[in-house]
Amino acid sequence: MSEKQKYYITTAIAYTSGKPHIGNTYEIVLADAIARYRRSQGYDVFFQTGTDEHGQKIELKAEEAGITPKEFVDNVSAEIRRIWDLMDTSYDKFIRTTDEDHEKQVQKIFKKLYDQGDIYKGYYEGMYCTPCESFFTESQLVDGKCPDCGREVQPAKEEAYFFRMSKYADRLIGYINEHPEFIQPVSRKNEMMNNFLLPGLQDLCVSRTSFKWGIPVDFDPKHVTYVWLDALTNYITGIGYDADGNSTEQFEKLWPADLHLIGKDIIRFHTIYWPIFLMALGLPLPKQVFGHPWLLQGDGKMSKSKGNVLYADELVDFFGVDAVRYFVLHEMPFENDGVITWELMVERLNSDLANTLGNLVNRTVSMTNKYFGGTVTDKGVAEDVDTDLMAVIENTPKTVDAKMDGLRVADAITEIFNLFKRCNKYIDETMPWVLAKDGEKKDRLETVLWNLIQGITAGARLLGSFMPSTSKKILEQLGDGHVTEKPEILFQRLDLEEVMKKVEELHPRKPEDADGDAAQAGEGAGEEVIDIEPKDEITFEQFGAMQFQVGEIIACEEVKKSKKLLCSQVKIGSQVKQIVSGIKAHYTPEEMVGKKVMVLVNLKPAKLAGVLSEGMLLCAEDADGNLSLMVPEKEMPAGAEIC
Repeated sequence: MSEKQKYYITTAIAYTSGKPHIGNTYEIVLADAIARYRRSQGYDVFFQTGTDEHGQKIELKAEEAGITPKEFVDNVSAEIRRIWDLMDTSYDKFIRTTDEDHEKQVQKIFKKLYDQGDIYKGYYEGMYCTPCESFFTESQLVDGKCPDCGREVQPAKEEAYFFRMSKYADRLIGYINEHPEFIQPVSRKNEMMNNFLLPGLQDLCVSRTSFKWGIPVDFDPKHVTYVWLDALTNYITGIGYDADGNSTEQFEKLWPADLHLIGKDIIRFHTIYWPIFLMALGLPLPKQVFGHPWLLQGDGKMSKSKGNVLYADELVDFFGVDAVRYFVLHEMPFENDGVITWELMVERLNSDLANTLGNLVNRTVSMTNKYFGGTVTDKGVAEDVDTDLMAVIENTPKTVDAKMDGLRVADAITEIFNLFKRCNKYIDETMPWVLAKDGEKKDRLETVLWNLIQGITAGARLLGSFMPSTSKKILEQLGDGHVTEKPEILFQRLDLEEVMKKVEELHPRKPEDADGDAAQAGEGAGEEVIDIEPKDEITFEQFGAMQFQVGEIIACEEVKKSKKLLCSQVKIGSQVKQIVSGIKAHYTPEEMVGKKVMVLVNLKPAKLAGVLSEGMLLCAEDADGNLSLMVPEKEMPAGAEIC
């Protein structure tokens, strides 16, 4: 680009209630990969992250620790920043909501919204979730518990200031409809529209009086600003917004943000509350909000209470920074939750990093030194086998660009490693060690090694956004046709049993956890299996009579007369079929929307609970009766045949 175009990217600010686990850390690494990639494209990037430091939960934790809330958040914020730095993240600004300039602007924003009639005083009575710092009505609770985190809620009543959400709701609905790219993935947009905006917004509580650790409302000091009006405004206060109209040049340059990167659990606050606050302030909305999925431990969402928390620094001690970065970026699908386990980490390090990448670089450097003293040139002795490699080298940057433009970071990394795999295949096809035995093939051998260096170099440059240290090490070993005298080992293979033994020493298992979980403990029990009663054999013709296709769920709702059924509208090619499934206990309607699923299309229509069903969604079921929808491993269009 002739003149550098700005790109402002933010993460959600991390809550200072404790040390962030690897699921929290994933977000900063993801944002860093996007920021680095935009810089490599020539953008003038500003990357902001930070910590959210107020609220009742912090006040209680500080009291338990016997220190002041400020001392508590100072300690935790420093720990969060240490981990962000450990993970080699290239943020430009680390904001804290206890920063004096932020607190001053929050007070001015609160007063501005109050003066223009968007905020009014009343009192709140409802069910309060302390961890989420959110009020809910009885109807919003799920099984009597917080709909966001599933924890217990307590009745609460207090004087409070409220923001008139309903005043801006229609305007926000119109904006979302006119800007389909605003909320990503699409399933998150559907969830916000169907579950919150279209049914009607309630006014939002924006102050509290039952605790003191917050930014005081300067014209009514017994109130402190409620968390979301405080926390969300960091995206503008951090770059110089001033509610009195004296914003900095930096703010004028950077706002609106190009991307807010957040976890799917706080999508509501960023796509409903935050846009409405901005509308009330007369500011443009961010260009895009991406609600990324969760990174789960092997046995579910990470939770200290469940004892299944993994921390970035602990993983780095075992695998190294870039290996951890590779894993969390590569293993997280675009829309569905990813899974992390010690076993899978070892497998990926050994297969993808040590073998596919590390061994490729090692062999190429070693052969270039052995056969040509470390320097090769393009002798132009090409053969047909070179054509495909050259095409992959040329096309990979374009493919990676397309994936990154769609925020499909895991797919972008896969494309880069496909190039490395193609280079390995090229070695097998050309067999340099055989060419070396024939003196008349010397120029062909040199051309082969030149081509390999070009392929690895191209991949290493692309890898810089995702694994910056590894990229640098590779490029230092491979100059323009010149390699280092001795190859550097990029990744050492690990023995799974040894790793799991060390893990066990670090985290001794409780006796009650040992039964039936040997595989999770790394004791070699292998993956759990299930045997079911076999059915009669069928012929190939009988199987061929069944039509399976990929479908995309575009709408879903509960079947009112049933406790088990969901009714989905499934797009299959150019058609939409209505399918009723007994999966209500395992999926909510909003979770269903946007999923690509496997469908038995030509099942004879039938009525379930009085609702017509025109097919069947395929699911897997474990021994405890838990269901999981079968989804395509790779991105497939709706209507693709399953054969």
